[in-house]
Amino acid sequence: MKQLVLLITGIHFLFAQQQPSWVSEVPLQNIGPSVMSGRVTDLEVNPNATHEFYVGYASGGLWYTNNNGTSFIPILDSSPTQNIGDIAVDWKNKTIWVGTGENNASRSSYSGIGILKSTNQGQSWTHMGLHDAHHFGKIEINPNNPQEITVGVIGHLYTSNSKRGIYKTKDGGESWVQTLFINDTTGIIDISVSPDDFNIQYAAAWQKDRKAWHFEGSGERSGIYKSIDGGDHWELISTVESNFPQGKGVGRIGLAAFSDQTIYAILDNQNPRPTHSQQKNGIQKDDFQNMSLEAFFAIHDDVLETFLEENNFPKKYSAQKIKEEVKIGKLKPSDLSLYLQDANASLFNTPVIGAEVYRSDDGGISWSKTHSHFLDDIYFSYGYYFGQIHVSPVNDQHIYIYGVPLLKSKDGGKTFSSMNASNLHVDHHAFWINPKNPQHIINGNDGGINITYDDGAHWIKNNQPSVGQFYTVYADQQTPYHVYGGLQDNGVWVAPHNSIESPAWHQSGHYPWTSIMGGDGMQIQVDQRDANIVYTGYQFGNYFRIDRKLNKRKNIKPQHQLGEAPLRFNWQTPILLSSHNQDIIYLGSNKLHRSLNQGEVWETISSDLTKGGKVGNVPYGTLTTIDESKFQFGKLIIGTDDGHIQLTENGGSTWQNIANALPKDLWVSRVQFSTHHHNRIYTTLNGYRNDDFSPYVYVSDDDGVSWKPIHNQLEGAVNVIREDPVNDNILYVGTDTGLFVSFDQGSQWHAFQNNFPKVAVHDLYVQTTANDLLVGTHGRSIYKINLNELQALPKINKKDLHLFKLKNIKHNKRWGNARNLWSEPLLPKWDFVMYSATKKSVPIQVFCDDVLVYSNEIELTIGLNFSDYNLTIDKDRVQKFQRKIQILEPAENDFFYLPKGTYTLQVGESRQEFQIK
Repeated sequence: MKQLVLLITGIHFLFAQQQPSWVSEVPLQNIGPSVMSGRVTDLEVNPNATHEFYVGYASGGLWYTNNNGTSFIPILDSSPTQNIGDIAVDWKNKTIWVGTGENNASRSSYSGIGILKSTNQGQSWTHMGLHDAHHFGKIEINPNNPQEITVGVIGHLYTSNSKRGIYKTKDGGESWVQTLFINDTTGIIDISVSPDDFNIQYAAAWQKDRKAWHFEGSGERSGIYKSIDGGDHWELISTVESNFPQGKGVGRIGLAAFSDQTIYAILDNQNPRPTHSQQKNGIQKDDFQNMSLEAFFAIHDDVLETFLEENNFPKKYSAQKIKEEVKIGKLKPSDLSLYLQDANASLFNTPVIGAEVYRSDDGGISWSKTHSHFLDDIYFSYGYYFGQIHVSPVNDQHIYIYGVPLLKSKDGGKTFSSMNASNLHVDHHAFWINPKNPQHIINGNDGGINITYDDGAHWIKNNQPSVGQFYTVYADQQTPYHVYGGLQDNGVWVAPHNSIESPAWHQSGHYPWTSIMGGDGMQIQVDQRDANIVYTGYQFGNYFRIDRKLNKRKNIKPQHQLGEAPLRFNWQTPILLSSHNQDIIYLGSNKLHRSLNQGEVWETISSDLTKGGKVGNVPYGTLTTIDESKFQFGKLIIGTDDGHIQLTENGGSTWQNIANALPKDLWVSRVQFSTHHHNRIYTTLNGYRNDDFSPYVYVSDDDGVSWKPIHNQLEGAVNVIREDPVNDNILYVGTDTGLFVSFDQGSQWHAFQNNFPKVAVHDLYVQTTANDLLVGTHGRSIYKINLNELQALPKINKKDLHLFKLKNIKHNKRWGNARNLWSEPLLPKWDFVMYSATKKSVPIQVFCDDVLVYSNEIELTIGLNFSDYNLTIDKDRVQKFQRKIQILEPAENDFFYLPKGTYTLQVGESRQEFQIK
């Protein structure tokens, strides 16, 4: 399917820069991986040809298959965003609607640019407005009038705004009317339409408030609304009289209408569970929070000792020792509870009611809960990440719900059973039931697409697209060097850099990428002396030293002392191996920690380097980035999520905040020492968590005394900056909308656009031995580009035309010939690179001695140009070649290919030799 340029109407989304990009034609190679896929937000299946469907990924774009998921092609790559909340398809008219901006309110959910429409199956796209919606919940098309569409808008993720609610169009998106607005913090997360009557619609309102330090995923204005006129007017039906839960604990709601009267709802109930329902086995950490001294000393030593062992207290904290220190006032009973505070545990163990399923058989007038028991281990405490329910089109007793697991009920929600399988990822977000064969189901989750034909007894995995959501990328120094990456909800993976993404691994049984850590994969460091020693981990500072040769791993997370305030660890905790000594590790909480012996023992080399944190349920006031000067051991710099940049030149004895001249209260996404200049520092700041998408990049040449902005012409919130290891004028930047390079220390920026959509770039790493730049994207896996030509640009960009050094090529007798009767001929391709100062057409010629063997004309753009030659001899020049050079036989495809020898390529006035060996 050919992809055309996005047509933009009503709003400007092009690159901010006006000058042509020197790297717009530079090809980036996607090296995968694909097997672990990425987060699916929606899917739409052709009900009359179920092998045809579309899959929308949270940050990986829209993909199309016409062979039941055997292969997919991307059809949104020309768009200014790859972030998708919901999709809807009018199959009769081949029209696709995309609500950009993810519908999940996760810390890694990215905003969109409005609603897009294609009337030709994704060959071209038109922007249809609602650009300030940011995030979309649901799109519903009237099957009898595809010009009439109801849209649920969630609104901004981090700030209040009035563009939330329900919007309606009756002219195919040319104009929109806001038919429901509740308030500036309550949006619409779901809409369900009666399959019998488009006029009857149910909508789920969701009040939430996310901040960098706190997420309130519920509110009093959350509830269910109903329309009986196709979405023109709405009435709240989840009233007190309806028996649907009320109050501040009402969280995300999912809806599924079976008919005009029968509808199901799944609720994320954030109200606390009654205390009598919380079963206890022995003493719990929360028991110590308000415990009196009398009650504490009444605990038998054996009981206290068991508690300490079960909660992994260090052995130095014995029951007897703790009681002695409480007795003298050095410790309090509440310190035992405080010691066990852990962000990761809190994510799973908050005692809320969680998932509940309700049913109405009178069109929403009254509701009843379908089950008498708690639905445990579905939502845990983060139901905001899930929230959908589905009912079979042919049986109102068959329903499906999902959160971390995928469950089904065959008795209207009274009981549930698991549909999990060994090849089915957890965390589910999309679901489709075949109306003609309800045993046929397609599921979308954090690990891609799965298909079943027996109601979940067995699943097929369909992870062909490379849509991995990488937080980090890294490379070691072995040969061939290995690439590592940490992914959202898919752990940490590694593979040789020259691995080939191919379905051949299904035959060989060996996929080149290997998982070495679960959870949400985070930063990676590898010992340069021994690539088997890897430091990595998962969210909130849970890091390990892994010995891959011995298949052993050791938890190395620093821990505070009993009686001290708990350490605060960022979701993406920074870790760094010292370039001066590979036994030395730095790791950041709200303080900086150093180990001199590979994480066996930690020392804290700073006080709190942040502004002190804020009250909330998300760790905040944490370190986000660390770097060490290659010129001076102990010269360290850190950045925090609350805007501090702290510098020490004496190994942490003293620290100085050097961010006072920079914009305030922004997330420091990167601090980077120059590898060329002792006092040069780069930093990138990110306002995404305040719905500020402006770029912030600064450089200092005096260790932070003064700063110079270098973000002119950049686009999108900035995640990472890397200085080129060879040329100090070259900088690479990754933003939420792409990859950029500057050849003049940030005065001008050039965007990579060839085979590289506008996807978020979270991390960059330069592997210096191979001189490769690795690009970790949050939605399209990992890309690789060799830097040789880019590093030469500052030296040759004053020329009108420059031909880079040609590569020799090895001759192959199979050129133009097939291996056997049933295979295709081998077609050679020899690449060469040019720089052009202007856009123009130039002739290219290939000579053998003085015999012209090939000529053509190529179009050059401004900047780097990558062309190729198929090594054939022009048919009208074959006789002269054979008469003066060598007699040749045509290949099986009737072409004559150059034999071994020395040849000259001429492009314009530039000439250069190359060899076929």
